[in-house]
Amino acid sequence: MNMVTLFFLFFCVHTRLSASTSSGYDKIFSFGDSIADTGNLLHSGALANPVIGSLPYGETFFNHPTGRCSNGRLIIDFIAEKYGLPYLPPYLQVAKSLKSKAKHGVNFAVAGATALDAQFFYDQGIGGILWTNDSLNIQLGWFKRLKSSMCTTKQECDSYFKRSLFMMGEIGGNDYNYAFFLGGTITKLKRMVPLVVETIISATSIVIEEGAKEVVVPGNFPIGCSAIYLTLFETQNKTAYDGNGCLKAYNAFSKYHNTQLKLALETLRQKYPRVRIIYADYYGAAKALFHIPHHLRLENALSACCGGGGPYNFNNTARCGHIGSKVCEDPSTYSNWDGVHLTETAYRHIATGLLDGTFTSPPI
Repeated sequence: MNMVTLFFLFFCVHTRLSASTSSGYDKIFSFGDSIADTGNLLHSGALANPVIGSLPYGETFFNHPTGRCSNGRLIIDFIAEKYGLPYLPPYLQVAKSLKSKAKHGVNFAVAGATALDAQFFYDQGIGGILWTNDSLNIQLGWFKRLKSSMCTTKQECDSYFKRSLFMMGEIGGNDYNYAFFLGGTITKLKRMVPLVVETIISATSIVIEEGAKEVVVPGNFPIGCSAIYLTLFETQNKTAYDGNGCLKAYNAFSKYHNTQLKLALETLRQKYPRVRIIYADYYGAAKALFHIPHHLRLENALSACCGGGGPYNFNNTARCGHIGSKVCEDPSTYSNWDGVHLTETAYRHIATGLLDGTFTSPPI
């Protein structure tokens, strides 16, 4: 092989690698609940004096509260960083001047949001516990309003969304949380799963029909490892716990939801073969936080960093940010932030697993 041929091959390979590493997304559109909300709940005014609008929320990275349900950045923030994009502004903050502030995408997620419409929960007699009525359907309405200000024809929209990433959640977790916390049984809630999954699939179909070319649909977390579940459903029955101290039955429920969601996504891929529909395994990505915490330099896997005492530092009468709660000295050594949500450290770990393709199928 002469030097000219060798140089030509090197040039082609180098050009291809450069193109692949520079490719990415120029916009992100995010739907969901508190796992992804960057301020919509605060701007909605749905709750009077919500604690997420005060320190210690936001203390680690932003040094002030932003409406994020954590001490710092969320999964969606790390994804934005990966592609060199600004942190997603909450839709309700920019709704009055969309054209000037939606250049790189918008976040529609609302803390406390459900996949199912709020009316479903009011019909069940449990609507009073909802943090917000801004369900996934409401968020889709916001997206359509945004879209109408950005593009009108199919050709324009195809071009506008060509390099956009859509994050459809995580969503659905609150549908189960509200019901579980008011005494719903696993057997009863399993009957909700098809409704929740169908709603997520329908929403995914809608954004695809509106022009989305790449959509990430996350599954649910291992809720049996969450401090609030471990506190509310604590039992003396040792067989209820796995070797890591998590409640087996509730983790099995999360797996059941995720299995049904993955099956439904397979059907959706057949309907839209030209669209990349990516399943994000939040359960698998989060599992290491509880199974091998010391490998991740986490000193405490199950207890909350911020809380009001108890075996898992979650006390419903002294929740994080309320009188009687305290914050741990080093949140970076904890997985759980406030009993319900995770720390920035945990979210960084999960985001890394998604972005390197370990917990996304197909790779993001």
